Amino acid sequence: MTVGTQSKPTLANRLTSSLSLIALVALLLVMLFPLALVTINSFKTENEYYDGGPFALPQSWNTDVLRTTWESTDYTTKLLNSLNISLSVAVLAIVLSLFNAFALGIGKVRGKPLILLFFLLAITLPPESLVYPQYYFVKAIGLYDTQLAVILITAVFHSAYGTYLMSTVLSAFNRELIEAAMIDGCNKLQLLFRIIVPLNRPALSVLFVFFFIWTWNDFFLPLIFLISNSRQTVPVAMALARGERNMVVTTQSAAALLGIIPCIIFFFLFQRTMARGITAGSLK
Repeated sequence: MTVGTQSKPTLANRLTSSLSLIALVALLLVMLFPLALVTINSFKTENEYYDGGPFALPQSWNTDVLRTTWESTDYTTKLLNSLNISLSVAVLAIVLSLFNAFALGIGKVRGKPLILLFFLLAITLPPESLVYPQYYFVKAIGLYDTQLAVILITAVFHSAYGTYLMSTVLSAFNRELIEAAMIDGCNKLQLLFRIIVPLNRPALSVLFVFFFIWTWNDFFLPLIFLISNSRQTVPVAMALARGERNMVVTTQSAAALLGIIPCIIFFFLFQRTMARGITAGSLK
């Protein structure tokens, strides 16, 4: 009898791996192609674009177009606005999701299935369908054209997804650990912030990254509720700049690149957090 022998991969397994790799490479190229095209055209002059076309490499990597777009759109202000709104929404949505999920997943709430069904309905409901009542409500309470209006509305919408996800996670939480903490004298707030939050930090980190990216890329709500130029976010400012100033293709590409870069930087900074959170969720 042979000991320690390993089965060799069959032809079907090798073929499946090769096809999966080819599919992933093709998907990567499809996703990177628009970004590469925008980047190339952002460093071209207008004459270079019309002479060589959109696919030609720039003769010299000229940053004048990026600098002009930055100054003409007051990009520094728009960047700070987007950071403020995105961070505020992510933190507020995490807090709302955590408290809601704690009540539904750990506590004993009557009608829990119906409440979760309500949150599921809120997830599937498009934000555009509620813009009219939101508009009149914000106008009535005096928050129109303020970042606080966008922060509150967006955080409530995101908390629906966070509540549904975290309530599922907390419903499978170790009940013996909760009972032991309560016997030791923990109140509900101590139980939440000293035991549940540290043990579920990976899932909360993933939610934070998702909420930040979703808010950063949001175009519709800031367009409706922020009409002052000094309060606009990066996606709105870049889109309006392309429409109002009759920009050429190189300037449009520069505006698009300036809108994409912060999100890419944020993703690279927190990619390990996302990977750890997803892996931890799959191992539970």
